[in-house]
Amino acid sequence: MTSMPIALSLATTWTPATETEGLAYGLELTNHGDAPISGFTMGFSGPARIDPTATLENGKLLKRLSNYTLIAPPDGFALAPGETWRAVARGLSYGLRHWSDGANAAYVELADGTIVNLDTAPTQGKGHNSPLLKGAAKFPVPAKAPVAVSIIPWPKSVATTGARIAPQGFDLQPQGDDAGQAAAAFAGLVDDLFPVEGLVRPAAEAGMPVSITHKAGLGAEAYEITFDEAAANVSATTRQGMLYGLITLGQILRGARQHPQTFVFPTGGTIADEPGFAYRGCHLDVARQFYSAAEVSQLIKLMAWNKLNKFHWHLSEDEAWRIEIEAFPELTEIGAWRGHGKALPPLLGSGPQPTGGYYSKNVARQIVALADSLAIAVIPEIDIPGHSYATLQSLPQLRDPAEQGEYQSVQGFPNNSLNPAYEPVYKFVETVVDEILELFPAGIFHLGADEVPLAAWSGSPLALDMIEKLGGPEMRAKHERQFNKLSEYHGADEIEGSPTALIQAAFVRRVHEYIASKGAITGGWEEAAHGNAVDPDKSFVIGWRNVEINAALAEKGFNIVVSPGQRYYLDMANGVDWAEPGAGWAGWSGPQETYEFEARAGFSEQGLEKLMGVQACIWSESMTDRAIFDRLVFPRLSAIAEAGWTAPDRKSWDRFKSLVGLMPIMYGHWSA
Repeated sequence: MTSMPIALSLATTWTPATETEGLAYGLELTNHGDAPISGFTMGFSGPARIDPTATLENGKLLKRLSNYTLIAPPDGFALAPGETWRAVARGLSYGLRHWSDGANAAYVELADGTIVNLDTAPTQGKGHNSPLLKGAAKFPVPAKAPVAVSIIPWPKSVATTGARIAPQGFDLQPQGDDAGQAAAAFAGLVDDLFPVEGLVRPAAEAGMPVSITHKAGLGAEAYEITFDEAAANVSATTRQGMLYGLITLGQILRGARQHPQTFVFPTGGTIADEPGFAYRGCHLDVARQFYSAAEVSQLIKLMAWNKLNKFHWHLSEDEAWRIEIEAFPELTEIGAWRGHGKALPPLLGSGPQPTGGYYSKNVARQIVALADSLAIAVIPEIDIPGHSYATLQSLPQLRDPAEQGEYQSVQGFPNNSLNPAYEPVYKFVETVVDEILELFPAGIFHLGADEVPLAAWSGSPLALDMIEKLGGPEMRAKHERQFNKLSEYHGADEIEGSPTALIQAAFVRRVHEYIASKGAITGGWEEAAHGNAVDPDKSFVIGWRNVEINAALAEKGFNIVVSPGQRYYLDMANGVDWAEPGAGWAGWSGPQETYEFEARAGFSEQGLEKLMGVQACIWSESMTDRAIFDRLVFPRLSAIAEAGWTAPDRKSWDRFKSLVGLMPIMYGHWSA
């Protein structure tokens, strides 16, 4: 008789705190096999983090690194067939708000070292029984729309007339090099996004002639379209403008073909268009979850269809390093992979098997070339000096050898920041800057500079000496008092004015000067502006904590991109319900709230001159499940795209929601 294989499953439950009892995060391991197991440990991960000071009832807390936790049952415990071991953790870095917050991957290591992957069910919230939501919400196209043509983002001027049966597709007739490049990029784009629609086709297949011509004197991204009975013309000064004109035509065609009762294809008149903001960005965090080159390429194509023009590629984090650096192969050999027994454990649902990946230089160049053909500049980010746990696990020689003690980041990573007082750090950073700038010809290096813990480097003699040199003995003493203080349990530390900020600013200033010496612009999160560490003429910063900070930084002369966590962080849930997936630390923002947010609000006339534009940020903690990605990113990405393009007085939620159902999504997961 053969024995059944070992089969185990994990269910997790969430019970919020009450007046009489603390919060309870329940872990239930069930043995579905036919033999008892004992002497085992269980590792699990997901966005939520067990607090290091948490108690574990009916179990032992062995290890906790950020969102990875390793626990064991009480000594001598055996889990019999058909039985369940129930342990309860009391103490989390934050209370669970949404079903995707809980553990989404887990495994057991048996006494003999065998690893058993666990079937892990979504966390069940006490008192919540509505179906869990995944997939993009459907916005049905109405029988009657507020406008006759389907275009997102809505143009500056639409003065079209007439209507015809929509053509089958376009026979593109470019005149000149720029027009030829725009036509080729558009043809490739629609073939990839809408493979069987044949939006570009020859006259032999009933393609309507569309001429693409150069017209002097228009803005860098402006275009004009004129319609005739049986033809159209796109004109622009640049190939970017020509491409945008073709995208607008393609959207009009798709609307008229798929919903002929609602939308028309014009036979006369004009569209004249240009964007309200020069910077219309989308950020992707590829460190918390890895996205293949195919996925990154598809996102870039979706950005182009929304006329977004800046791709902010977040390539390093505490959780992983994702770009090949020839001088430091360890960064990708060690830092790109997570798994049981590795330098980086399974984090954020990555499971016990080796998981992850990185982009070779060859792949990065291909993605840059694709983006460039679609009028998108790629902005690489290497997040320093904080968020560097994967870097330091890969290259431990970058630590001050005499550093003592432990500090923790808000995400629960110990000693995760490059030390501004340790000279080898600068050699490392400069080498990385050189290799990155060679790969990314847009000439921008985003250095992060966010969320350094208040207690960072408080046990480093070199850092304390540097603080004393820059700020005097009192500042040194103040920082010494932070030694072994594990702060940041309830949101990122505010470090403005602290000894930490003093030496972080010195670090950022030195790296910024190096980037500038290479003829490049420095990007940073808003913290890069602390202590005026970057020259406003050679940098820009992204404001994320709140709306007020953006206007304040603009008043100080900093070039600013608006991306408030409350509205433009696309990892935030669409609503407050437990059934909605996503994060909640900055609140929630449904498609309408995201659409109606106005980046210009609160800026003075002088400040508006420093407002470069807006950016959507896709942080990936909850994105193990790509159906969650579709729900969180769409249609909010289009809402931000329209906010970046269309003048405030031309925006209309009613129009937007009647058109956005025509916009493509990434993975094809629609909500039930």
